Amino acid sequence: MDDQSDVYTDNSQNPADKLQIKNDWQVLSPVAILYFTVSVFKHLFGNLIYLIPVLAVSYKSVLEHPYIWLPSILVMFALITLFAFVSFKVYRYRLTEDNIEIRSGIFNKKHLNLPFSRVQNVKIEQPIYYRFTGHACLQLDTAGSAKNEAKLVAIKLSFAQELKTLIQNQVPNDIMDTDEHNISTSTTELGVGSADNLGQQEKVLNQRKLSDLVIHGITSNRIWIFLGGLAPFYDNMFNSISEWLSTLGIELTELFNLQTRSLFEVGLYVLSLTMLVMFVLIGFSVIGAIVSFYGYTLSKLDDKYIRRSGLFTKHEVSMRLSRLQMIVQKQDWLDVLLKRINLKFEQTHSFSQNQNSSAANSKIIVPSIKPDESQALIDDAYPNNSLNNLVCNDRFTPISKGFILRNILFILMPVWLVITSFTIMNDKLMTSILVSVLFLGLCGLVVLRWKRWGVAKDKHFVYLRKGLIGVDYYCFPTYKVQQTQFKQNLFMKKRQLATVKFILASGSLMVPMINENLAYELINDGLYQVESCQKSWM
Repeated sequence: MDDQSDVYTDNSQNPADKLQIKNDWQVLSPVAILYFTVSVFKHLFGNLIYLIPVLAVSYKSVLEHPYIWLPSILVMFALITLFAFVSFKVYRYRLTEDNIEIRSGIFNKKHLNLPFSRVQNVKIEQPIYYRFTGHACLQLDTAGSAKNEAKLVAIKLSFAQELKTLIQNQVPNDIMDTDEHNISTSTTELGVGSADNLGQQEKVLNQRKLSDLVIHGITSNRIWIFLGGLAPFYDNMFNSISEWLSTLGIELTELFNLQTRSLFEVGLYVLSLTMLVMFVLIGFSVIGAIVSFYGYTLSKLDDKYIRRSGLFTKHEVSMRLSRLQMIVQKQDWLDVLLKRINLKFEQTHSFSQNQNSSAANSKIIVPSIKPDESQALIDDAYPNNSLNNLVCNDRFTPISKGFILRNILFILMPVWLVITSFTIMNDKLMTSILVSVLFLGLCGLVVLRWKRWGVAKDKHFVYLRKGLIGVDYYCFPTYKVQQTQFKQNLFMKKRQLATVKFILASGSLMVPMINENLAYELINDGLYQVESCQKSWM
């Protein structure tokens, strides 16, 4: 039985009408075997870091006894293939008019029944190995646990688009305030809905060029995580590199020998080698950015934001404007220098928790855009926001300087005093000096953290500013707040200070040590907006 031939036909202009709902269980296309095989490999490589210590100890014996290990590898590949085939055979799905059922699992049987009304987001993925066959994966995300998400694999791309339209037509639209959003919520992503909206085209809001992705790779270098995983191999890697350089007539021990070379020469060699290593690492980061965001397009169709990107695996993520919980402008220190911003449209956490998708490919992120482009996108989502005015005029209320006092006097200084006292008693003056330099550096970071932290509000929104060397701005509608917390210890109560915590569906935000009256004002205004506003947070 073919997976889609019994489910839809092409006799209608309306994509939703193409679906012929049947109650019998459907099987996947045989190309799903490839998907399950790749998934197993991803899972193994995702847990590779836990095997690094074992590999570091045993890799020499693996090379010395290939007649033992090579057959083992072949057996492992055979088992993975068998597992993928059985996973394909046991996978079944069934569609009704208002829900989807999925049966899967070999040892741990799963039966998922997901009503369309609970679907929060619909995501279409097309891995590179499915582009030749015209298949795709459809992922349905709910507002609940990520374990309750549904994923149809190896279905026709056209069928995925039609099913996506059908599901979004059945998800209840939120009643939005036309003064705040100035949109209608009756159309669907493919232009299916009321007769007035048929044929409506997507509006492209932003596209990223290759140069923008290169900048993003440079400014958001996360290769240090990879370096941490390679730590057990450093000695062997250094020896291998030294041997290779020796064949070229370059002796590292000679280059860095202070007995034969001046301190200036050694410092120059160290700087050159560091720059070379950094260049290689940044190259990996740039490649990662291109792979994730190649062909990036952010468009809008009525009340939906649609993000498409990906070099090898094409990702399509859509999100209703009513689902948007918060907008975040993030700038690392390099972003500040280059005047670039990473803009995030935050919704609930469940989608990003899915282990089958990277966080970068499961969220709506606009990488490395200019400040005017960022503000244009924020104004499109939140027309009445005052973020730009607050940033330009620095109208954020700062947190108390008691934040500096608390962290330095009661946290850093006691640790510094204990360590320096111990080192001086043991005649380790140089260690004491290094610890003191580190202490002063951490004190400087505390001051920077205090300087960045601030809060502001207006009639509709709450704005937060955070950061260290870089700076992040958070903007969310007040009525989206699900819970507030007021915290005050004896030290803060004496100085009329308090900490406020806002809990939204996308996460929590904290503002420490602000004026007590301002804390009550933020909480009371938030609770009033939630109780009086008729809009749904979803």
